[in-house]
Amino acid sequence: MDIIDDIIEAHLFRIKEGKLEFLLLKRAASESLYPGLWQPITGRMNPGEKAWEAAIREIKEETGIIPEAFWVVPNVNSYYNPVKDTASIIPVFAGRVAESSTVKISSEHDDYRWATLEETLPLFAWPGQRNSAAIIQQYVFDEKFFFELVRLI
Repeated sequence: MDIIDDIIEAHLFRIKEGKLEFLLLKRAASESLYPGLWQPITGRMNPGEKAWEAAIREIKEETGIIPEAFWVVPNVNSYYNPVKDTASIIPVFAGRVAESSTVKISSEHDDYRWATLEETLPLFAWPGQRNSAAIIQQYVFDEKFFFELVRLI
């Protein structure tokens, strides 16, 4: 089994009327893997690129947005592919955007929506993505934790 370590996951969120809303992207019907799946921003690192740099690049490529603030989420997701016999280790990031941000989706997606945590959880396919969204919501609303998120920008 090979370990894959070049994938990133990034959750964009905004605060609207005192509520946190996540940006969800729907994979295009033309995508060979998981067409129609709702997801956060995902992508692969380029050679020599740090994971957080890849996350910011993927955010811009997939949404046209640059986050106002950007953090490491204290969660690493994983995924096992039985066909390829690979396990992926996926660092997770969160970016805050302005409420008025304009989303310009790439050809990888055919729809997007802003959703509260309650709306987001049943739409994400993987438990790790649901867990990451819940962690982000907890940190944003300043629940008591032992440490702060690591802020990158």
